[in-house]
This record gives sequence, C-alpha cells and structure tokens, in this order.
Amino acid sequence: MPIASTVHLGKNVRIYHEDQVNLYGCTVGDESRIGSFVEIQKNATIGARCKISSHSFICEEVTIEDEVFIGHGVMFTNDRFPRATNLDGMPRTEADWAVEKTLVKRRASIGSNATILSGLTVGEGALIAAGSVVTRDVPDYAIVAGVPARIIGDTHKKTASNARSGKPNRGSGN
Repeated sequence: MPIASTVHLGKNVRIYHEDQVNLYGCTVGDESRIGSFVEIQKNATIGARCKISSHSFICEEVTIEDEVFIGHGVMFTNDRFPRATNLDGMPRTEADWAVEKTLVKRRASIGSNATILSGLTVGEGALIAAGSVVTRDVPDYAIVAGVPARIIGDTHKKTASNARSGKPNRGSGN
C-alpha cells in the first residue's frame, strides 16, 4: 500500500500517481503537492502549501515548514555514520543508531538532485542550488551552491557577480 493508514494528510493535499509514492507515518500539511516516486518516512513532517517534486526522498525526522519547494530527486539523510552491520557483524536495527533531526524552514527552496546531510537547518527563504551537497547549516535567505555547498549570495538581493553580468540568479533546479 503506497499511502499507509498511518499518514496524516491535511486538506486539499494533491498526490500525483498515488500508486507510485511511498508514504508512511508522516504528516503532510494543507494544500501541499507530492510528485510521483516520492518517499516520505515515519516521523517526517511536511508543512502547508509545499511542493515535493518527483523522485525525492524525505527520511525520518525531517521537518519541512510551510511553503517550501523541493526539486526533483532531492535526498535527505538522517544518519551521519551509516553502517549495514554492527562491529560483531550482526545487521543493524533501529535500536543501533541515533536518528538526527533536520529542519527546512519556511519558504526555502531546494534545487533538483541536492543532498542534505543529517542534523542541519536550512534557513528561512534560503535557496540551495541544484546538485549541491549541504554539509552545514544554511543561514536564512542565503543562496548556496556546490560540493560542499558554500554561500554565493542572498535571496534578498542579486549576488555581486550576477549584478555585474546582468544574469539572473540560478539555483532552484526548476
């Protein structure tokens, strides 16, 4: 069953191709849109009026506040030191690791194919460029890009290099 009975959906949530998503134990806020081939795990929260584009993975303990854009193929992690087995060679279970919480604040935008490592905060109104790997907190309204992602501008103004060239800011992935 792609949408488990443990999912709490707000009013007017739109899920594209319900048979091609995997949602369980999560909460999705009013008027949010979920694309095809998205997985949202237990104890994850999606705010109101968010757009989660296709092929994205939102794991346990990720909180996405209201009006956030998640591009195609965005990946979140929740374990800083993942392993398949314990030192004794036995398979790891949920009891063998501490899940780290990740927070994406209101009106942030995360471009396609970005990866967000665990235990971080993406600030309000921040913009993460497509393909970036976020390894540290992103301040409010910052534009970050690269591997690892570095601050390249501010969403309230054009970056210095773009202002000189006349080129628009890039980074949403869509």
